[in-house]
Formats: sequence, structure tokens, C-alpha cells
Amino acid sequence: MRTLLAIALLILLAACALGPDYERPKSESPATFRMAEGAPDAPSIANLPWWDLLRDEQLQALIRIALAENRDLQHAVAVIEEFQARAFISRQDFFPTITAAGNLPFGKKTVFLVPGFANPFNYYLQGNLSWEIDFFGRIRRSFEAAQKDLLSKEENRRAVVLQLVSGVAEAYFNVLQLDAQLDIAKRTLQSWEESVRIAQARLRQGMTSKLDADQFEAERANAAARTAELHRQMIQAENALSVLLGRKPFAVTRGRPLSDQVMPPEVPPGLPSELLQRRPDVLQTEQQLAAATARIGAAKADRFPKVTLTGLVGAASPEYSQFFTDPASFGVAGAGFAGPLLNSMALGFAQDAAEAQHRQALAKYEQNILVAFREVEDALVAVRTARTQSEAQRQQVAALQSALKLAELRYKGGLANYLDVLVARRNLFEAELALTSTHRLHLVSVIQLYKALGGGWTPDMEPAKENLKS
Repeated sequence: MRTLLAIALLILLAACALGPDYERPKSESPATFRMAEGAPDAPSIANLPWWDLLRDEQLQALIRIALAENRDLQHAVAVIEEFQARAFISRQDFFPTITAAGNLPFGKKTVFLVPGFANPFNYYLQGNLSWEIDFFGRIRRSFEAAQKDLLSKEENRRAVVLQLVSGVAEAYFNVLQLDAQLDIAKRTLQSWEESVRIAQARLRQGMTSKLDADQFEAERANAAARTAELHRQMIQAENALSVLLGRKPFAVTRGRPLSDQVMPPEVPPGLPSELLQRRPDVLQTEQQLAAATARIGAAKADRFPKVTLTGLVGAASPEYSQFFTDPASFGVAGAGFAGPLLNSMALGFAQDAAEAQHRQALAKYEQNILVAFREVEDALVAVRTARTQSEAQRQQVAALQSALKLAELRYKGGLANYLDVLVARRNLFEAELALTSTHRLHLVSVIQLYKALGGGWTPDMEPAKENLKS
């Protein structure tokens, strides 16, 4: 009966784990996003895999290269492998530690000591066992923390993948924008060169002044400078995209022009509560918070005594011929007890440090939630306003194109001076550049909304070949 009671007591103690159990902190999520559009039950853009959202085949090819060769992603994968090993090491603390030692001397007069007590024998072989009984849950809490650390690193890889997909798309659209602006600048430069040629001819005929010709030449030089600047920016944008792909700078192959990129006309964001379950950075900080919670229990358990079962078994003999006889065998078993004494104050401060780390992780988690909702709202307002802004700028460009044609006809007919042509062409140039910037902003805003909502793709999914076609 006493034996059964002792076993029951051991089981009860073994089931005890000090420290708080993790619970997800309560968060006051808004019922809807402030800038949300469309029906509330419409499918969220976050449910789309990236190859359904980004329909440019060349962009899809670049993203696949980045997922295979990007160094940041490779680093994130290696970190996961490291923490997988750490979690396995932590798990081994549940099991006994067994070591072996022995001595087979070459000289008969050699005498070795068995660790722990004097031994006059030349030949010995022994096995040592040590097993900590996890009465207060130190091992369990440590293993729990290691598991949560591993999960946080896996969420970090998802965050890197989502950031990489969106980063490649944004960099690609930046290259396309600069392509379009460079084309506008080249066309404008050609127009100014034609205006300079006409002005020089009119100057020779005495139909215009040297001031007019100089003004046209100044505008031509300005257009040439802007063309060179845009060419530099385009090359640098290609270099930045190359780094994301994990390659040295190279000339990136283009797919569809910026104006032909396909994006969903409506972008319903999804439910706010889903945001906390989707965003990998939020889930990462939550796993870090859970790990910090478990470490509080491990720190508390360190302040209590540790009970360790120990055992030793082996054989020893002064002669090799007597090594395997019964008198040569020996064995001993017992229990070890160790508790903090002079270092109890230090262990108390270690618990204080673990609790402070928990508060840090909680603050980081709550801050990430706030940032997540802000990023969704920012992307939503950007999508809505960019669409309206783009339509207004198209109308502006059309009006300025008409105004430039009239100004050029009036100037050639001698009904207007150079200033009308100069102002009309300058305004058209700036408006066309602004329109391409807004078009890119609209595309990038959709990508940023997709990223802010956590995306709908995991690294384990592989796009079907037919899905990669436009």
C-alpha cells in the first residue's frame, strides 16, 4: 500500500509544472476595416495564391527564381534547421543520460582510479546512469519554450516568403514604371529636338527671335538630362531586383508593360479577426510570447530542488583473465538531491528577468497587431485613392495632349509665341510621368494589401503549370 501511495505521489508531482500556461492575449479587433469596400462576405484577396494575383508570366518566373535562390530565405530555412536541432536536444532531457568508461592497460603495473572511489584494479568497465525526475516541470517548460521558438522561426520563414514575393513584385513594377517614364522622356526629347530644328529654321528666316530658339534649346537639354537620370534609375532598379533574386546584377527580362498589368478591380480585404490568424509576423511574435511564458515556469522550477536517480554498474579485475567472473562485477544505485542555497537570490533575479522578457514579448505582440491593422488601412486607402487619382490624371493627360497640338499649330502658323508650346509640352511631360507613378502606386497598393493581410500561400504549395499562364 505504501508503495502504491509513493508511486501515486510521484505521478502527481510529475504532472505539476510551475509557471503560467499560455493563453492568447485578448485583442479588440474592429468589426470592419474603416476603408473596406464591397460585400462583407466577399472572398478576401488574401485567399489568392500569388500566381493568381500576379498574372505577368515573366514576373511569376522571377518570383520562382527568388524563392529558390534568395539568400535571406535560405538563411531563414537554416535558422529553422538550427532550432529543430535545439528542440530535439531539449527533448532528450526527458530521458536518462547513460555514459560508459573503461580501462584496458598495456602495462601490468598500470593502476587507474574509477571516478568516485579508489580502485586498485588494472581492468575495469563501468556504465553510469543519471535521470532527473521532472517534479516541478523545469524540463517540460524548457521543452515547451524550445518548441515555441521553433514555431516562431517557421513563421519567420513564412514572413520572409511573403515579403520576398511582394518585394519582387514591387521591384518589378518599379522597373516597369521607369521603363515607361524613360520612353516618355525619350519621346519628349525627340519633340524638343524637332522644336529646336524648327526654331533654328525660323531664326534663320527672321521669323523668330534668338530668345525663342535658346528657350527651346534649354528645354531640349533639360529633357536630355531627365532621360539620362531615368536611365540611371532604371539600371539601379534592375540591380535591386537582381539582389532579391539572389543573383548578381543583370538585365531583367520584361513581360507585360506597366499599363497592361492585370489586377482585380475590387479588393475585399477579409475579416479583421482573420488578420491575427494569417499574418506570419503576428503569429511569430505570438509564438515568441508563448516561449517567454514557458520560460517563466522553467525559471521558477530552477528555484526548487532537483532530484536525480543515479546508477553505476560494471566489472573490475586486476587480471584480464578474471575480468568476466562474478566476483569482478559491481553495481550501485541511489538518488541525488540538489537545491539552491547561496545562489537562491540569483535564481530569483533570473525569474524576474524571465518575467520581464515575457512583458517585452507581450508588448511586441500587441504592437505588431496595431501595425498590422494600420498597414491594412493604409493599403486600402491607397488602392481606393490611386484608382480615382489615376482616372483624373488620364483625363489631364488627354486634355494636355490636345492643348499641345493646338499650341504647336498656332506657333507654326505664327499665331502664338514659343511660350505656349513650351508650357504645354512641359505640363504634358510632367503629367505623363505622374500618371505612370500613380499606375504603379495602384499596383503596389494591391500588393501591399495582399501582404498586410498575410497572403494566401504557403511554401508547401506548388503552383500548377496551367495556373502560371495568363
